[in-house]
Amino acid sequence: MENNNAPTAQGTSRTTRRIARRTTAAAAALVLAALGVAPAVAQQPAGAPAAAHSQAAHSQAAHGRGTLLALTPVADLDRARVAEFLASGGMDTGTVRQGLRAYRLTYRTVTPQGAPTTATGLLTLPKGGPHRLDVVSDTHGTMAHRDYAPSAAEDFGRFASYLHASAGRAVAAPDYLGLGKGPGRHPYMDTASAVTASVDMLRASRTAALRLNRPLTGEVYASGFSQGGQVAMALGRALDKGADRNFRLRALAPVSGPYDIENAETPALFDGRVNDTSAVFYMAYYLTAQSRLHPLYKDTSEAFRKPYADVVDDLFDTHHTEEQIISALPATLKEMLTDDYYRRLQHLDGGLLEAARAQDGNCAWKPGVPVRLYSASGDTDVPIANARHCAADLKARGVGAPVVDQGPVDHNTTYMKSGPQIVRWFDAVAARH
Repeated sequence: MENNNAPTAQGTSRTTRRIARRTTAAAAALVLAALGVAPAVAQQPAGAPAAAHSQAAHSQAAHGRGTLLALTPVADLDRARVAEFLASGGMDTGTVRQGLRAYRLTYRTVTPQGAPTTATGLLTLPKGGPHRLDVVSDTHGTMAHRDYAPSAAEDFGRFASYLHASAGRAVAAPDYLGLGKGPGRHPYMDTASAVTASVDMLRASRTAALRLNRPLTGEVYASGFSQGGQVAMALGRALDKGADRNFRLRALAPVSGPYDIENAETPALFDGRVNDTSAVFYMAYYLTAQSRLHPLYKDTSEAFRKPYADVVDDLFDTHHTEEQIISALPATLKEMLTDDYYRRLQHLDGGLLEAARAQDGNCAWKPGVPVRLYSASGDTDVPIANARHCAADLKARGVGAPVVDQGPVDHNTTYMKSGPQIVRWFDAVAARH
């Protein structure tokens, strides 16, 4: 889950990510940054049932969802500097055509329980190109520290935005709830609230783009990585069902999403397909976040051994880095979890099964647009079985969605290889319209 997902995305690739952070720190000197402060709002309430997702959170009118509250410039790069930034992460820069400007948006949205809150996200616009812009919705992977979110830092989370914007499209990249400058904790792997935050980010981006005299066409190309791959698939489904009449889905290209937590991602945590470091990190993040939404346990000691039961919840307060979290946790799931919980995770039931199924099933629909699923046989964070299960769900509904296998590469490298391919594919899809 690095990067975000299932418990998903990021494990052996954590080393890659740390390298990416060091290199992007140098690239950050190329960026004109201005920090903005989001308005304070109430923290996200905990403990309401997941069924509340589908109530107050549906209408845009409720709570002024998508209302733009603040527009803060955070980056201004010419073409050469965009290419340098992307190359610092090992990405092909052949699709970089122009420079870009990026802005942090603060906007109204709702919590998992449907209560009003705010969130932030990154709107990135190309310099030049057509006056009216198609938009890429880019949803990021797993992040534990709020300052790694796209609108907050020059980090892995900006590669996709800069890649697509430099190719000539606007990019709306939500930070999700509780990350960036948003209040409260991040409801990790809660797909429903990630979708509402993403739809509302599109709405806020539409307003901001008009204000910046670069109006959006409403044509949406959806992509995302790891946790964000799952979110992109679910967002595509929501747009296809008419979540907002101002936006029309045109293509869907998620990367390494944990589309099947119950039957692909969770089993892989125990059979060696997910590396131990990632398994520990993702599962700790997943359990502590999902326990606020589903009945997973009444006390952390039911799931976590001592001394981890006493510290694990605080580790995911959005102010600890992944490195800090990993160093405070044991090396394996068996060392971290109680014997009972370790067994339960291998045979999901009760709240654990409820939580998994609340995120699964987002490939069980019939998109009316072209779909490609990007993954890698070498990924030991989100195994390729997730993409294959998703493709099978789509095929059962008459939709052919090829799985593009990037081969024996790690999780983050899967995106670095896939991103430029997706840009070129979006170009080809657009040319057919």
